[in-house]
Amino acid sequence: MRQARADEYAEFAVARAGHLYRSACLLTAGDTYLAEDLVQETFGRLYLRWGRVSRVGNPAGYAQTVLTRAFLAHQRRRSSRERATDVFPDLPGSGDGDASLRLTLLDALARLPAKDRAVVVLRYWEDRSVEETADVMNVSSAAVRTRCSRALGRLRELLGEDLAEYARP
Repeated sequence: MRQARADEYAEFAVARAGHLYRSACLLTAGDTYLAEDLVQETFGRLYLRWGRVSRVGNPAGYAQTVLTRAFLAHQRRRSSRERATDVFPDLPGSGDGDASLRLTLLDALARLPAKDRAVVVLRYWEDRSVEETADVMNVSSAAVRTRCSRALGRLRELLGEDLAEYARP
C-alpha cells in the first residue's frame, strides 16, 4: 500500500513539475532559483500530506495553492538585506519566443507588489476565477478584484497603453 502511494505521488510530481515551475517563475518575476526552491518546497509539503491530498478532487489545484502560499510566505519573511535587482539571470529559451518580450514582461511583473503579482498570475496565467483566486490567497473576492484592477493599471503604465506591440503577430 505504501509503495502504491509513493508511485502515485511520483507520477503526479513528474506530471505537474513543469507547470508548477512555470507558474513559480511568473510569481517570482523570473527568479529561476527561487522558483526552483518554491517548487521543491511545494512538493515537500505535498509529500507529507499525500495520503489526504490524493483523495482530494483536484490535487493539481491543491498544489498550485501550496505554491502560491509558499511564495507569499517567502515574500513576507524576506530579509531586509536582500535587494531586488533589474538584472535577470539567463533564462532557458525554447527558441520560439521573443527574449526581449519575455524580459520586458518579467520586468513589469517584478515591479508589482507580491500580492498583486500573485493575483495576475493566478487570474491570467492559471486562468482561475475571482473566487478561486480569493480562496488560494485567503482573501475576499473584492480584494482580488481590487488587486487585479490595480495590478493591470500598473502594468498598463509600465508597458504603455498600446499593448499590441507586445502581442505576437
